[in-house]
Amino acid sequence: MMTNEILWLSFALVDLSILLILYRFFGKLGLYIGIVISIIVCNIEVLKTIQLFGLTTTLGNVLYASVFLGTDILSEMYGKEDARRGVILGFVALVLSTLYLQVALLFIPDASDFAQPHLEALFGFLPRVALASVTAYLVSQMYDVWAFHAIREKTGSRHLWLRNNGSTLVSQFLDSLVFCSIAFIGVYPMAVFWEILISTYVIKAIVAVLDTPFMYLARRIGAKQAALA
Repeated sequence: MMTNEILWLSFALVDLSILLILYRFFGKLGLYIGIVISIIVCNIEVLKTIQLFGLTTTLGNVLYASVFLGTDILSEMYGKEDARRGVILGFVALVLSTLYLQVALLFIPDASDFAQPHLEALFGFLPRVALASVTAYLVSQMYDVWAFHAIREKTGSRHLWLRNNGSTLVSQFLDSLVFCSIAFIGVYPMAVFWEILISTYVIKAIVAVLDTPFMYLARRIGAKQAALA
């Protein structure tokens, strides 16, 4: 059986690769699509806790980390306003998906239905998770866009790795702190809460560093697209 660690690493590499494929074939639109898909799915996956490297963490951190890669590519290739547009698009997608799922729970199920209890178990918890995610998402993503461009103003077009990692590592910490505080305080014992917070950030930080070569590949893809335009 494949271990969680091997599956997690494979999942991270595939997820980051898919984002680049979307960018390669659909350009800016592909990045927006990737951000929307990731933010919706990761806010369902975040309900599942797993063990990685002996730590308890949430499953959604891989997909959520790829959202930061998407906005960083938008920042690098298209500018601050397009990156902020990606952030807002993700916010709208999260709010609407949460609203639609809550409406679905209001329908009275047929006697033959088997899904309602399972949907309630997952999505009945979703409003608190969504509130945590929306708050953390806006705080961290807006900071990420600001920090990315603040670093670029000081370094110019050099040191892509610095603005990519420098902005993302801090914004990932802000995201983890805000999200875990709203979503999990009172749900889990404090010892588990701190373990989830620390492990979630560590895992996100690893993915943030892991996405560095993908950021350089994205810049190369963007340069080729610009040359053909």
